Amino acid sequence: MAASNSGGGPLSAEATAALSEGVGLVFGRWTALQMAVENQSGGRNSRAKADELGASIVSWFCHSKGPHYFEDLVDMMYDTISESLNADFEDGSVEEVAADNDNDSDSSDGDDDVSMMDDEATPQQMAVDNPRPPRSAPDADGWTVVPPRHGRGRN
Repeated sequence: MAASNSGGGPLSAEATAALSEGVGLVFGRWTALQMAVENQSGGRNSRAKADELGASIVSWFCHSKGPHYFEDLVDMMYDTISESLNADFEDGSVEEVAADNDNDSDSSDGDDDVSMMDDEATPQQMAVDNPRPPRSAPDADGWTVVPPRHGRGRN
């Protein structure tokens, strides 16, 4: 899921389909998400809410202007899980899933390399792997105000 378009224009239909398939595969193996769905943490339509999270991630990568930062992806995932599924994943799995790029080597369907980058983004363009630049500059005393993190259980 770490692929990024970095503002280089929309992804091709093939790349979008590959990204969507990859997100679905990762979500299908995400134990915390599957438990939240099975236990209907978000109500009777928990499956639809989990699917909507996947679709919003694909949309974020494919349709929003880059650069895309890892911290923004994690924040979006925490916010959606908290609001839609009424759950807090404190096991670190959100960061693991967000960092899981195309390394599906143990997938059960034998698809060992689900490429989510296609030929549209090079590793040098993938801002999602870089830390987000600070949102504010240090004040006169050298202190930087850091905005609060929305999710709980993150380091």
